Amino acid sequence: MHRWQLLLLALIMTVSVPHGRQHGVEHLAYIGPGAGFAFLGSFLTIVVSLAAGFVSLCIWPFRMLWLALNRKGRFRKGSTKKIIILGLDGLDPKLTERWMAEGKLPHLRELAEHGYYGQLRTTCPPLSPVAWSTFATGVNPAGHNIFDFLNRNLRTYAPELSSARVRPSTRVLKLGKWQIPLARPSVELRRKSKPFWEILGDHGIGSTILRIPVTFPAVPFHGRLLSAMSTPDLRGTQGSFSWFSTDAKRSPVEGGLKLPLTRLGDGWVGSLPGPETASINFQIDPGSNGEWRLHIAGKAFDLAPGEYSKWIRLSFPTAGIPSAHGIARFLLTQTEPEISLYVTPVEIDPENPALPISHPAHYAVYLSKLLGSFATLGMAEDTWALNEGAINEDAFLKQAKLIQAEREAMFFNALDRTRSGVAACVFDTTDRVQHMFYRHMGATGAESPYGNVIEDLYCDMDRIVGRTLRYVNKETALFVLSDHGFCSFRRGINLNAWLRQNGYLVLHEGRSESEDYFDGIDWSRTRAYTFGLSGLYLNLQGREAQGIVPPEQAAGLRSELKERLAGLHDEADGQIAIQAVYDSTNIYHGPYLDSAPDLIIGYAPGYRASWSAAVGKVTKTVFEDNDKCWSGDHCVDPSAVPGVLFTNQRWHPENPGIEDMAPTILRLFGVDPPAWMEGRILA
Repeated sequence: MHRWQLLLLALIMTVSVPHGRQHGVEHLAYIGPGAGFAFLGSFLTIVVSLAAGFVSLCIWPFRMLWLALNRKGRFRKGSTKKIIILGLDGLDPKLTERWMAEGKLPHLRELAEHGYYGQLRTTCPPLSPVAWSTFATGVNPAGHNIFDFLNRNLRTYAPELSSARVRPSTRVLKLGKWQIPLARPSVELRRKSKPFWEILGDHGIGSTILRIPVTFPAVPFHGRLLSAMSTPDLRGTQGSFSWFSTDAKRSPVEGGLKLPLTRLGDGWVGSLPGPETASINFQIDPGSNGEWRLHIAGKAFDLAPGEYSKWIRLSFPTAGIPSAHGIARFLLTQTEPEISLYVTPVEIDPENPALPISHPAHYAVYLSKLLGSFATLGMAEDTWALNEGAINEDAFLKQAKLIQAEREAMFFNALDRTRSGVAACVFDTTDRVQHMFYRHMGATGAESPYGNVIEDLYCDMDRIVGRTLRYVNKETALFVLSDHGFCSFRRGINLNAWLRQNGYLVLHEGRSESEDYFDGIDWSRTRAYTFGLSGLYLNLQGREAQGIVPPEQAAGLRSELKERLAGLHDEADGQIAIQAVYDSTNIYHGPYLDSAPDLIIGYAPGYRASWSAAVGKVTKTVFEDNDKCWSGDHCVDPSAVPGVLFTNQRWHPENPGIEDMAPTILRLFGVDPPAWMEGRILA
C-alpha cells in the first residue's frame, strides 16, 4: 500500500463513527482479566507512524555514521559484552522452589547452584504494567507514571488506558455526521522516564527488546523492539473476540461480541466486524468427512472442529478507500446441535502494520516474513473468551501454546543474531495460564483433568531456560526473572460499596447501585471512590472536576480511610481481606506523584478488587464470590507475591528489587546509571 493510500485510510478511520458506537455496541471500554480496555482512536496513530518512519529513514545514514564513530571502545569499561534477559511473567517463587526441590526444573536449579537465585521484590501494587515499567526504568511508579492498568480522567472521571494515549486533531471540518481532521493527531507513550535499552543505545550498545510490557507505541532507539501490553487490536480495543452461533439466545458477553450465524443453502453465513463500521462476510460449509470449509476474503480454508486455523489475513474495506489489514484465527467449537464459531480478536497484521508496533517499522514485517504471522495484540491469550464460554479450557491452552511457540521463535532468532548487547524477551504464557487454571491446581484426575497444567507449564519454561543456556558464554550475563508471583482469587471486594455504606460515597436519590464507570454517583456528596485493581482516590477539590474534599483535609481523610480499611474482615469466613493500606505520599516520590492513587490497597491472598469495582460500579454488597475461570491473581499486597531472579552471575545481593535490574544492566556494560535511577547495582 502506498503512503498516500495509508493517509487516506487514516482519514477515513477518524471520521467513520460519529457517536462512538460499533456494531450496535457502545465502543467505550471494559476492564477485565488483564484489564482489557478500549483504545479510542487507535487509527489516528497511522499518520504519526508514517511520519516517524519517514524521519527515521532520512536520518538513518547520519545515525549509522554516529554509531560507527561511537562503537570504538564501547565495551571497554564493562564486565560483559552480552546480556540475555528471559522474562517469565508471573513465575511464582513458592511453586518454583517446590518443583526445583523435586527435580522437575533442572535448568533453573543449575542456575541457582552455579550462579544466584533469590526472590525478587516487586512493586506496589504488583501489577504487570507497573512492575515491568519499574524493571525498564529503575524508578518507582511516581517516576514512570504507571500506577495501574487504568487512569481516571480528572474532568469526566472516565477510566483511560494508563500506558498510551491518542489525542485526535483539534482542528476538524464538520460535514454533516462526518468529522474530517485538518491537523495531525498525536500518539503518546504515557510511561515516562527512560528505559535502560535507550540509555545503552545512546552509548552505541544495541538491544533487541521483544514483548516487554508498556512499549506501545514503539519509540525509536538504537536497536529493535516489538511492542507488547497495551498494543490494541484492529478494532481499537485491548482485545475483542467474535463468537458466532446459530443459537437464537443472544446474551451479551464481556470482552467480545456474540453474533448470529444464518443458514444459507447447506452452510451458514456471518459477518466479522473490523475497525469502526467495516466488516467482512464469510461462509462455513460442512464437508463429507467431518472437515469444514471457511470461505472468506475470496479464499477457502479448511476448518477441523476443535482445531485453530492458521492466521488468516483479512482486508477490511473502508468505503472505497484502501483496506485496513488484520489477522485472525478461526475455531469451530461446536457442530451439533448448534453451530458455534470462535474468532480471535482481529489483530494488527505484522506484515502490513497499520500502527507503530515495532522499531524500526520494518522489524515486525521482517519477523513475519521470516517466521510467519504472529499475534500482535498486547493481551493475545483470550482470557475473556474462556471466562464467557466462547472457548473451553482445551481451546485456551491450544491458543496459549501457539502464541508461546511464536514468541519462542522470535526470541531464539534474536539470540542467533546477538553477538553483543542485549537480547530480552518476556513470555507471558506463565501469567495467563495461572490466571485461568489456578482453580485446578493440585486437583486429581477424577476432580479435574487440568490439575497438572501449571506444573507442566513451569517444566516447559525450564526447557526454554535450558535452550537459552546454549547461548551463554563467559562474556554473557543471563537473567531469568518474573515481575511478581501468584496466589488464588476466591473473593472480590467492592470498595465502592464499602465507601457508600460508610458515608464516603453517595448515589443519586433512588439509586441503590450504580452502573459501570460511576454512572449514578452524586459527586457533589462523594469524598472517595475506587476503580481499577488497586487504587482508592479522594474526590479532591481543585483536582477532580467536581471535587469536594479541601486539600487541607486530604491527609486526614487518607489516614482515616487507611485506619478503617486495614485489616478489613470478610464476615463470611472471618478472614482478613485487606492486609495493608499504603498512603502513596509515603511510598512514592517523583515528578508524577500527583497522578498516583491516594491510597494503594494491599489485599490479602485470596482476595482482590471485584470485577464490578474494577469498572467503577457500586454494588449492594461489599464481598462477592469470584465464579469466573480467572481464579488466580497477584493484585494483592506485594509482600505476598514476590517474583524470582536467577542469574549465572555469582552474586549474593540482599533483598533485590525489580527496580535494581536497570542500573545493574547498565553497570555490567560499564555505563554509569543516571542519578535519577533509584535501584541499587546488584553486582
